[in-house]
Order: sequence, then C-alpha cells, then structure tokens
Amino acid sequence: MASPSPFSLTLCVFFSVFSFLSHSSLALGSFSFDIHHRYSDVVRGILPVDGLPEEGTIDYYAAMVRRDILLHGRRLSEDQPPLTFLLGNETIRVNPLGFLNYAEVTVGTPKVSYLVALDTGSDLFWLPCDCVNCVTEYNTFEWRAKFNIYSPSNSSTSKEVPCSSSLCQHANQCLSPSDPCPYKVSYLSDNTSSTGYLVEDILHLATNDGRSKPVNANITLGCGRDQSGAFLSTAAPNGLFGLGIESVSVPSILANEGLTSNSFSLCFGPRGMGIIEFGDKGSPGQSETPFNVGHRHPTYNISITQLNVGGNVSNLDFAAVFDSGTSFTYLNEPAYSLIADKFDSMVDEKRYTGNLDIPFENCYELSPNQTKFRYPVMNLTMKGGAHFFINHPIVVFASEATSWLYCLAISRSDNINIIGQNFMTGYHIVFDREKMVLGWKESNCTGYEDVNTNNLPIHPSTAPTATPAPGTTIKPEANGQMNNTSQTLDKPRSANNSKKLGSSVILRLLMAGVPFLGFV
Repeated sequence: MASPSPFSLTLCVFFSVFSFLSHSSLALGSFSFDIHHRYSDVVRGILPVDGLPEEGTIDYYAAMVRRDILLHGRRLSEDQPPLTFLLGNETIRVNPLGFLNYAEVTVGTPKVSYLVALDTGSDLFWLPCDCVNCVTEYNTFEWRAKFNIYSPSNSSTSKEVPCSSSLCQHANQCLSPSDPCPYKVSYLSDNTSSTGYLVEDILHLATNDGRSKPVNANITLGCGRDQSGAFLSTAAPNGLFGLGIESVSVPSILANEGLTSNSFSLCFGPRGMGIIEFGDKGSPGQSETPFNVGHRHPTYNISITQLNVGGNVSNLDFAAVFDSGTSFTYLNEPAYSLIADKFDSMVDEKRYTGNLDIPFENCYELSPNQTKFRYPVMNLTMKGGAHFFINHPIVVFASEATSWLYCLAISRSDNINIIGQNFMTGYHIVFDREKMVLGWKESNCTGYEDVNTNNLPIHPSTAPTATPAPGTTIKPEANGQMNNTSQTLDKPRSANNSKKLGSSVILRLLMAGVPFLGFV
C-alpha cells in the first residue's frame, strides 16, 4: 500500500505537533477544532514565503474580495461532550490557506491528512482523488505546500456509494443501480467545478471533553477526479468541507448517525483564528433568529428587519445568508446604499478617491498627524427582534497617497445578500439545525469565553487598535445617545509599505460576477 505524500516541510513542521489517536467508537458527542485564517500572524510565522500581502494593505483586502467574488452563492444536547477532529487533544490548530478558513482533517485507513476549506455555503465534503485535474502542490506568489491526494484503493475502509443510495442526486445518469454515484459541484461562472463520484470512508474524530476519546464516523464524500477553475488556483485546492443543511453534509451525517446533535458552531476570532464545534447548541444567553426554510436549495438564510447606523434606524426587510466562506459582507440595493450613505454622512474625514484598486467604495483618508477617528456604530435587527452588533465594519490600511485610510468593509452585490466573516468576527455563531435557528453570543474565540465588550483587537500591533471614544460605548444599546465609536492609531507605518495592485485585479473584480456553487 502506497504511503501518503507529505505536506511541504513548512506544513509538516506545523502539524507534527499533533498526535494521532487510536481507533474506537463513541455515542453522542460534539467535535471541535481550531481554525486559522491564512493571513493571520500565526500563519505568517509558520510559512516563511516572500510576497504574502501584508495585513492592513490594499493588496490584502483586495485579494480577499477577489476570492470572495469567486465563492459567492455556493452552494446537540447541552450535556453531551464536544467532539473534535482527530489531530490533537481537545482542539487542533490548523493552517488555513487561501482566504477561506481551513482545517486539517484525517480520512481513511490508514489515516491521511487533508487541508480542507470550511464552507457553510455548500454541502458536499469532497477531496481531490485519483486526479485527472487537481492541485498536488502549490508554489505561487502566495504560499508553498504539497498536498495529499485521496485514493479509495489506498484506504481499506473506502467503498463506492452506489447509484441506488438515497444520497445519490444523479441516479438518472447511471446505467445500473450498482454503478458508482456521480457528482458535480459547480459554479455557474468562472468555469469552476469538482467532478467525480461518491464514496464512503471514515472521518477520524475525537471527543473534546478532556478525554479525547476517538470516534470513527462513516461519512460520504466526493472523490473529486476533475477540478477546474478556482479549484485549481485560489479556492479549496485540497478539498472542500461542506457544512450546509442538505443530507449529504458532514453535520447532517453525524446527526443522522447519532454521533452528535444536529447543530454546530463557528467562532471567528479577531486575529484570524477560530473554532468549529460539531454538536454545539450554544448557551442559554445567546441571541437567536430563525432560518428561512422552504427554499429549493436550503441555506443558512435569515431575515433582517432593521438597519441601525449611528442611531439612525431604517425599517427594511430583506434576507441574507450567513456564509463562512466569505471574508466580507455583500449587500444589494437598497440595503447597501442605506448603510453606505448614512455611514458617509456621519464620518468627518474626506472621502478618498485616489487608488482605484481599493475594493471598497466608502474609503476615507486621515491627515498625516491624525491618531484617532470616529465612525458610526452599526447593528442589524433580526427577525424576532434580536440585535446583531457589528464589531468590525471597517478595515484600516496604509496607502501610497496618505499615511492611513479606512474603509467601510461592505461591497455592493447584484443579487444575493451575504453576511461574511467580518460581520461574524467576535461572535460564537451557532447553526442549530434542530431548532432551525441561528444563535450568536460575543466571544473572543479562544475557548468560547464570553466577553463583555465589542472592543476586540483586529489589527497587528503595528496597526490601529479599536478603542471606545470618550463618552461613548461601542454597544449602542447601553445608551441610545451613544452612536459613535473611535479608532486610535499607533504610529503609522510608511505609506510605501502598501503595494500597488495591478489592473488585472480590477478586471477580475468586474468580470468574475457572483457564481453559484452546489450540486448540478
């Protein structure tokens, strides 16, 4: 039996600190693991690769938006112990690459590791497999890595899923019920897809209750023989871990097998690190809003009834999808203009119109000696009346023309509304599929400790850190008259640190459109 190819040396050094646990089985539980953003300081320290966009630069945010556009539209019981991926004791620190968040998972017998993108906007878990077209290693401007490729013949626990299976959505393409079930996950633009057939194999998990008892979960995954488009470059080159609502997703399979409750949570920390936990139903003090059900392809779709920008409330009913695979938030009209125009009217700085490569419309320049600025607080009122306060609505970076710029980190969408990671930052977000509600509670995401303030650091030590303005609070519910927050700047870095983006970036932003990922 062929031995699995290793990750590159830099990834091996990182992951070698995690030990594999022995096989066994366990009843009900939940699983969790740590997740990191590829451009977090932790990951930058692990991958000594020149050319990474520096956090807090135009390149950094433009690349994140470019990756978002490629990915848009893709398609527990409280006393149960949490469950985690089998790569550590209670949690696993993983190295997410790309602007998606990633986890290292182990599949098959013997165990082989894969670095998979975590995505609440799609359902199927697929891996590059016996490839016709796939990425086996990366050596690009952004990072370097070698990837393991899944092979059913190398796993003694792998077996094909026949066309007769209830999970086979393309049985009409089969010549015989015993044929392997085909699948295709596609974007409707950018020629991005993964095509192959379904297999069943073991996903190695463990309890996260301090005992780390191993759990072998029989799950269905895609053997992705042929990848195209972004899957060969910017998105999920080593597989995608769908967290959606459909029955083929791993959370659904774990619940149907009685391993966890039908719920999971994500927590995105302010510096790019986070936690995912299967079977987590949250805490009694969390806020909640119901999912909108009845869609042909169900997603984590919620309803927003009010927008509050600096104390100015607009009654506006619209739906939006909570999508972990999107870095920023994307809104269509009229929600986008309502927020952008009110934000613009309440800031003191001059509107920046210089570098057209900036991927946001509402940007403002600070004077050379300016060390503080104020911007309006924002919150969303969800269906049911709960408030979702936006901890991090802005991004701050150096520019070539001035010491610092700050931008409202919301982009205009032509169709679907997406609540991205920047709005989720600082929250423990629960996707409760039993109650069909979205839950949230403030957290620093270092173990789900609750926090008492929205004042969470989001920038490296050399960049601005958020602080409340004198006489104000970041939580407007504490005092209805306190409608602004402030940002205090450290000594600005040289504006020359900001790299200029090429015109091809703008072309890709204009041409990419908003693709849809799902079963077709």
